[in-house]
Amino acid sequence: MDKPRLAAFLPHVEIGQMSLLSGGAIQQNWAMDVTTQGRAERWVLRTDSAATLSHSRPRAEEYALLKAAFAAGVTVPEPLLLCEDTAIIGAPFFIMRRVDGIAAGFRVVKSDTLGGGRENAVHALGQELARIHAVKSALPFLAPHPPIPPMLRFVAEMRAHLDQGRRPRPVLEWGLRHLERHAPPASDIVLCHNDFRTGNLMLSERGVSGVLDWEFAAFGDRHEDLGWFTAKCWRFGSTHEAGGIGSRAAFYAGYEAQSGIKINDTQVRLWEIAATIRWAVIAISQAERHLSGIEQNLELALTGHIVPELERDILAATT
Repeated sequence: MDKPRLAAFLPHVEIGQMSLLSGGAIQQNWAMDVTTQGRAERWVLRTDSAATLSHSRPRAEEYALLKAAFAAGVTVPEPLLLCEDTAIIGAPFFIMRRVDGIAAGFRVVKSDTLGGGRENAVHALGQELARIHAVKSALPFLAPHPPIPPMLRFVAEMRAHLDQGRRPRPVLEWGLRHLERHAPPASDIVLCHNDFRTGNLMLSERGVSGVLDWEFAAFGDRHEDLGWFTAKCWRFGSTHEAGGIGSRAAFYAGYEAQSGIKINDTQVRLWEIAATIRWAVIAISQAERHLSGIEQNLELALTGHIVPELERDILAATT
């Protein structure tokens, strides 16, 4: 991080300690202690890692999504500043306020008190997701949803990714065929976070303190977001069905209370299979970043080794 250039870009801000936060294989998050107008504040600077996934949104678009969510009352860190000048730190970045809490999945699922207790936490998270799906701000960079059922669009996209891979993935193809045969008809199209899961949700003892990482947001079926959160692959070994935190019933209840819309459980469970396939494809892509030499990184290399477990879960859900 080029702190002198950053300080010159922020002439009215005194930058104190900066440290790279853990997590974020695709993006970097830097904690910043600053003083501005005589007040001590805690910020986070978010920028690109050495390599990103092709479907990850650029920082300017993620910043716009964060602003829209903040304006709609979603619990997100307040967005403060966007810089697209790569001469400052070598890549575009934005700055947001730092929120208190814990996001690390392996810690969250072991706690009985974060978020105000397990059932309170997932009920509140259901409400947060409903608020996201109600965002109506104009976001012109989001492509209109194609006039085909979202599940069939998903199947086509995942097949295209698999066709570009180094090796055949018959179990993933089997799962895609299952989804194709059972695809629900098109439903209401909403703004989906597309990575709403334990690990991207900041919880404190008082409740939800922040919905993070908006780089994959797009229009889609609300059940896709719901299924991503409840999928087994994001429970971090916990037996609790809603993100490894609490019950599916409490999560659904929070969503339905906020949205006034009844969740179709059958569709959610289909999207859980889709979530498992999607995570497997992402894991393969992340491992490829290491294997190709673009970004040699142990975390990326190890991510590729979770694919057999995900394939087992796909078979269990489809046979």
